[in-house]
Amino acid sequence: MTAPPALHKTLSILEYFTFGFGSMVGVGWLVVMDDWLGRGGPGGAMVGFLAGGVALLPIARTYGRLVREVPDAGAEIAYAEPVFPPFLSFAAGWIMVLAYAIVCPWEAVAIGNLLARIFPGMNGVALYDVAGKTITAPRLVAGLGLTALVGVVNYRGIRTSGRFQNVTTLGLLACFAVFAALGLARGTPATLRPLFAAPGATGALLSVVLVTQIVPYFMTGFEGVAKTSEEARPGFDPRDFGRAITLALVAGALFYVIVVGVVALVYPWRDLVANRLGTEAAFARAFRSPAIARLVLLAAFLSLFKVFNGNFVAATRLMLALGRRALVHPGLAAVHPRFGTPATAILLLAGLSGAAALLGDALLVPVTEVGSLAAGVGWCAACLAFVLTRPHPSYPLSATRRGGQGVRSGEVTAWAGVLVSLAIIAMKVVPAVPGSFSAAEWTALAGWCALGAVFWATRRRAPGGAA
Repeated sequence: MTAPPALHKTLSILEYFTFGFGSMVGVGWLVVMDDWLGRGGPGGAMVGFLAGGVALLPIARTYGRLVREVPDAGAEIAYAEPVFPPFLSFAAGWIMVLAYAIVCPWEAVAIGNLLARIFPGMNGVALYDVAGKTITAPRLVAGLGLTALVGVVNYRGIRTSGRFQNVTTLGLLACFAVFAALGLARGTPATLRPLFAAPGATGALLSVVLVTQIVPYFMTGFEGVAKTSEEARPGFDPRDFGRAITLALVAGALFYVIVVGVVALVYPWRDLVANRLGTEAAFARAFRSPAIARLVLLAAFLSLFKVFNGNFVAATRLMLALGRRALVHPGLAAVHPRFGTPATAILLLAGLSGAAALLGDALLVPVTEVGSLAAGVGWCAACLAFVLTRPHPSYPLSATRRGGQGVRSGEVTAWAGVLVSLAIIAMKVVPAVPGSFSAAEWTALAGWCALGAVFWATRRRAPGGAA
């Protein structure tokens, strides 16, 4: 009997870093910089991202241990299998699909936003309105075109996706090094004042909290390394999974801290917020040079391509894993016989991303809130799976859990990850917390859960599916 097609194994540690960092850092630093500074001011935004990065370290370390022992595209699904019922394993995977998949239409919308900064004609030919935001034909066509491009790149193979990720990530870092150095050299500390969006000690704390709430969304992706762990090239050192995850998280946190600081140094941040300016406009006005603005926009385009690609890869691997386990219709487990990619999952996600992009700019800020909750739930499931696993010969991770200081240390780290994840969830669902979910976010989350229920139902009807 012929074995079913398998995922191709071609990725090195460079690709794992670029997938981890590249899936995390998108174009939020340009498109919604005014929202970040409006929430916290430069001090609140920088401290919020730095604190968020430090708080996420236990989660990153736990994922490093998990993926080293269980290199499975299902990641959270595979980790949860030995300790949770099938429905909870499905729920952990489905909510993490949301954490990645929701980024894809975000970027499809953002490409029109970026292009309109260069070509004002992108704002012409109005089609319809959503939540007071006008969707125009050129922007919509650009978003759907980008979605199709990323779908084709992914369909053609992980080697193609990996090379695309390397070029765009390294290109972004090169551009960032140039404009950050210029900003630090020419900026003035006077434009940083006031440091926080709200006055007084209580206001400073609130400023940090409001930014910290959205950090999980903008830093989701470092754990995406786990979703491509089956596609490592032969001879890959499993310890490099953890190294890539940790390095991606640290680099991402530092990127956000630096870019917020540089923008606030070169342009008065209250004016930026009041006029709803982007990062490139702040640089252009501060330096009186369109060239620096074009450099910033080039970095943003590269960043947009890589974050779309990285999250697309992670989401489709989770869909593949759900199909393999018959937690959804097994058709999602199909792997292309030539390209070694999850073809059905890629086509499905491309379709869902294109449909969601029809909502336009009204999608941008609200999805950051829903994405934060989704990531928190998935991270919590993974860390809980680590601490609740008991020795069992059929589960690889249990072999490392039979005593010794290293195991105790790992469990302490995982418990810390559980607490951080629960705090992220609480910030979104507890109404008393400033910035918690509004009706729009609850509606979006309910819609995704309803879609999950449909997929779960097809799992029960599918031939060969578990009862």
